[in-house]
Amino acid sequence: MATGTRFSLGTFACTGGTAPCLVQGERAHDLRPLLGEQTTLRGLLDDWDASFPVLERIAEGLPSAEGVLLSGLTPLPPVQPIGTIFQAAANYRQHVLDLISGAESRGDDSDGHSRGDRDDARRLLDERAAKGRPFVFLGSPHSMVGAEDEVVLPVDSDQSDWELELAAVIGRNGRRVPPEDALELIAGYTIANDLTSRDALTRWDASTLGIDWLAGKNAPTFLPVGPLLVPAEHVADPQDLRIELSVNGRTMQDESTDDMLFDVSQLVSYISTVTELRPGDLVLTGSPAGNGASHGVFLAPGDVMEGTITGLGVQRNRCVAEASRPDP
Repeated sequence: MATGTRFSLGTFACTGGTAPCLVQGERAHDLRPLLGEQTTLRGLLDDWDASFPVLERIAEGLPSAEGVLLSGLTPLPPVQPIGTIFQAAANYRQHVLDLISGAESRGDDSDGHSRGDRDDARRLLDERAAKGRPFVFLGSPHSMVGAEDEVVLPVDSDQSDWELELAAVIGRNGRRVPPEDALELIAGYTIANDLTSRDALTRWDASTLGIDWLAGKNAPTFLPVGPLLVPAEHVADPQDLRIELSVNGRTMQDESTDDMLFDVSQLVSYISTVTELRPGDLVLTGSPAGNGASHGVFLAPGDVMEGTITGLGVQRNRCVAEASRPDP
C-alpha cells in the first residue's frame, strides 16, 4: 500500500555525465545538490533501508513547480551499474500457449519444442504451476540500454521479437527467503523489454543441450530498461498491473500480470534458494502474451515499439539495422 508522498527515481543524461533524480509528476529533481555529488541510484539501493526514508522526506519538501521537465531529458537505465540480471522464462500461461501455436503455424522450432513435444508442453502448464519451479536464466548487463534508445537488430537474425516485462529491483540481501517474505527484498519496480532473437534459440549442432540463451537473449541493446524506478511502497499490487506494447501504433501485448504462472514473490523466493539476491539485482518476471512469434510478425528497421506498465512510465524505442554483417 502506498505511503507518504508518491515519487519515483530515474537516471538521466545531462551535461558532463548523468544525474540521479527524484521524479514527481512531470518533473525531475537532481538529487546531487541534496545528497552529495557522488550520489547514484545504485548507491541508494545499496543501503535502501536508510535511503528510502530520506527520499520520502525530500519528496515531501520539494516545491512542485521546481525541477526539470521530464520531456526535456534523456532517460538512462535507472540503476547503473546493475547487479545480476535474472530472467524468468515461460512464466505467463497464455504466452506459452501462443508461442507453441505460432511455431506450429510457421513450421519452425522458435518455441524450443519439437513437434511431438508440444502437446506434452501444453498439458504440463497447469502441473508446472501447481508443483513445479520457475525457470530462470541469467542475462548480460551489456545488453541494457535506456527507455528511449535505439534497438539494433542483429544482422544474422530474421526473428527479432519484443517481450515487455515487469522487472523487480532488489534492495535488500536475501538467501532462502520464503514466498511470504520475498516482496520485502524488493526496493521497487521498473519496465524491461527483454528482446529475443527467436531463430537463435535452438541449434542444430547442440540440440541436446537445450535453449541457447546467450545467443537468443543478449544482443547489444536488447534490454531497454526504465525510464523509472518506482518504489515498491507506491505499487499497490504487482499482480494487478497492465502491460501494454505497441509496434508502429498497433497493439501487440495487452495483458495483466495476474496471468503469471509464478507470481513475483514466488520468483524472488525461488531465486533466493539457488543464490543470494543482493541490492542492485534485477528480476525480470517474464513476458505476457502478444509477442511477435505469436502474431507471426517480427521487428524490422524503422519499427517503433512503445511500451507501458501501470504507473511505471513509458518506453519508446526505434529499431535500426546493425551496421554491417560480421565476418563468418
